[in-house]
Formats: sequence, structure tokens, C-alpha cells
Amino acid sequence: MPVAGNVAIVGSAATVFGVHHELGYLDLLEDASRRAIEDAGLQNQDVEAAWLSTAVTDVVALEGESGSPITERLDFAPRPVTRVSAYCASGMEAVRNAAISIAAGEYEVVLAVGAEKMRDVTPRGSLVARTGNMTHPTLTKGRTGPGFFALLASRYLDTFNRTTDDLSAVAVKNHEHATRNPIAQYNEPVTAEQVRSSAMIADPLRVLDCTPTTDGAAAVVLASVEWAKKSGRPYAVLSGVGFSVMDGYYSGLYNPENDFLGFRATREASKVAYAQAGIHTPREQLDLVECHDCFTITEILNYEDLGLCGRGEGWKLLLDGATTIGGDIPVNLSGGLQSCGHPIGATGVRVVKEVADQMIGRAGGRQVAGAKHGVAHTLGGPGILSCVMVISAAE
Repeated sequence: MPVAGNVAIVGSAATVFGVHHELGYLDLLEDASRRAIEDAGLQNQDVEAAWLSTAVTDVVALEGESGSPITERLDFAPRPVTRVSAYCASGMEAVRNAAISIAAGEYEVVLAVGAEKMRDVTPRGSLVARTGNMTHPTLTKGRTGPGFFALLASRYLDTFNRTTDDLSAVAVKNHEHATRNPIAQYNEPVTAEQVRSSAMIADPLRVLDCTPTTDGAAAVVLASVEWAKKSGRPYAVLSGVGFSVMDGYYSGLYNPENDFLGFRATREASKVAYAQAGIHTPREQLDLVECHDCFTITEILNYEDLGLCGRGEGWKLLLDGATTIGGDIPVNLSGGLQSCGHPIGATGVRVVKEVADQMIGRAGGRQVAGAKHGVAHTLGGPGILSCVMVISAAE
């Protein structure tokens, strides 16, 4: 059977995202996993298989190179555990593969976990070091994440005659949303002036335009919708799932079809997910979106790539208040990556959990009343791959 409409999210949990010098990678992973299983009303032995998302294994002495951390900390042997890595989309790709196993009839109940420990070294010792020291010596010489997305920001602002005030508005909105999210790394509001006066990282992106590096873990338990109905417990349904890989890690930087005004991977993945879920007019049919705001410009581009508005109109959606809590299509009510932080392997699982919680009606002060359909989205690498899921309330 297909995943769409047949696989349910029956349990979930996440650690507080932030700086956890007192906790190790295995501690975070175990905490989220055990609480997700408990949330599903299950025991460890009820879970038949697991998928683990960890992207930056060299920071944690290669823990997470395979699925063995789950085996070790959950006493999971001899059950199968698969490690998944797809850049910043790793977490959602773990969920997608776990869902496929349910749809295939291989298992009844499975676990998808994302965990990352990034703050035991300085930022220059983690992502910057990986990009600068471990990639191709000429094709990516000097390239960083902020540097790449700054190209898109400059291109967008110039093409559509906009200013950095639009970028600041994303940061202000998401930090305000995060005041309602107890697991966010930063849950204090910021002003536009604070964003504009924060240190320049890669022109025009400043510190508060960039997502922080983070420690954290998130987990979801999946089962068939039939199993979920019989359990009598609350659940949400994966009603559409799309995953698209558009280019190579290096070649994508030089593809002449890339206009630096959006990401084809997101457009292709959303096309698949929407078709499966019966979403024809996203802004009208969706109640909320959790998208990949690794940088403020990325959220504006995501509005357009996810079909919430036309190309070059994302800034209008933002400034009209449509994507703010209380708007007609609120985006990143969790605070997004801007405020929650970005433990890379965990982010995608957290995003799925956030939308599922909205569908179940347990998102607390962030709850959208009567929410029926929401989108979870991640973008990976230099925009070369993307996962989009439509998550719906149980009927």
C-alpha cells in the first residue's frame, strides 16, 4: 500500500534544543526515543525496527555512523536499525524511510530518531570546518552555508527591488513565535533593529538572519492507520510525502538552470506530496507550514517554492501578516530553525513532530484551532534536495 493516507504518527517527543554540555549525544538520543515510545503507549519491545538520522558524526567521535547508538542505549538488539543521512533533510528522510517500511507491510510499529551534538566544539570546529577543510579544494574554495545563501538573498533583493528589512521581518516573526515554544533554543523576542545591528556574517546576512548550531534530539513512532485506529490513542496521518534530489553536491552550484531565486527540489517534492494529499490550492487548503528557515531569505523563498504565493511575492505574504500567528497561513509557529536551532539530524524529525502535534491538537499556545492539514519541509545541502510532507488530522 502507499504511504499516503496509510501511515500514522502515533507518538513523538523532543529534547529541549540548545547547548547541552551536561549531556552527551547518546543521552539526547535515548531521552527523545524513550519518551516517544511512551507517548505512543508502547514498551520498547513493541517497536520492531528503527531509523536514525545523524549528519555530523565527526563531532561526536563517529557515533551515529550506523544505527548502533539506538541498539546500545535502547537495548534494541537484535532488531534492525538503519542510519540515514541527507544533509539537513536527514531527519525527514529517516521518517520517510520508516514510513515506507510500514506501507510495505514489513513492520507494524517503527521508530524514527534524529539526534545531533554540535556545541561541544565551536561553530568553526563543526560546520565551517567541514565545509572549508573537508570538501573539494577548488570547487568549493571559501564556500560556507551563510556565503551560499547570501548569494540568493542578494539576487532576490536586487531582482524584486526589496531591502533587508524583509529579511529582518522573518527573524522578528519567528522569534516572537518561539516565545510560545518551551523547547526552542532562543525563545525571547527580537526587534528589527536588533537584527539589523547584529554582526555581519555574509552580506547581506547578519547573525540574526542565520540559524544557530545546536544540540538536540527528536523522535516519532509510526504505525499503520489501521493499527492507530485500533489503539484508541490520538494520531496524525501522513497524507502526502515527496522527496526530490535535483543535483550533485558540487555540480548543483554550477547548474546554469539554477537562477538563485528558489529551489527546484522543494517545488518537485511539494508537487508529489500535494498530489497525493489532494492539495490543489496550498494557501487555501493548508492550515500551517513548518519550513526550513536555515536563513531568513530561505523562508521567503520557501513561501514561493511551496506554492503559497507566486514567484517574487513571498515578501508580500510576510509583510501582510499572513504567515504570522493568527494569519491565514501561519509559518514556523515553532519559531523555526531561526529560534529552535538546528541540530541537523534532529531538525526534520522535530518539524514532523511539530505539525503532527498541531493535527492532534496539543501544540499549546501555538495551536491553530481546527487544524486539518499542515506541511513539514526540509531543504538539504546547497539546496539540491528537499522533503515535503503533508500531515493531516485523523478523520
